[in-house]
Amino acid sequence: MDRLRVDKWLWAARFFKTRSIAKTAIEGGKVHLEGQRVKVSREISVGEILVIKQGWDEKEVIVRALSAQRGPAPIARELYEETANSIEKREREAQARKAAGGAVARPAQKPGKHQRKALERLRKQFDI
Repeated sequence: MDRLRVDKWLWAARFFKTRSIAKTAIEGGKVHLEGQRVKVSREISVGEILVIKQGWDEKEVIVRALSAQRGPAPIARELYEETANSIEKREREAQARKAAGGAVARPAQKPGKHQRKALERLRKQFDI
């Protein structure tokens, strides 16, 4: 096997729990290949560099092997290699988030019904 769909590979490499979640992430622009958004059906090969955004983290990984089967985590880790630059950047950002953790003002209570609906309208307005 020299080429594999990117959604299958992300699932097999255990970046996402299901292929449908991987598909949603790809369609949402969370996965890039060579600086370009990819489509779900895009086929990748060994040696290509993917940028994957998950939550706060952004990982830059080099595809080392292809697998269409989801296996144990130790085997899945052999499918890719995260770049040193990516690891360093993620650690710096995690430390910054940890340091700023106390600076974020938390609300005293959950939003009520009217506040929740206002937030939903705001999100729809800006497509968040």
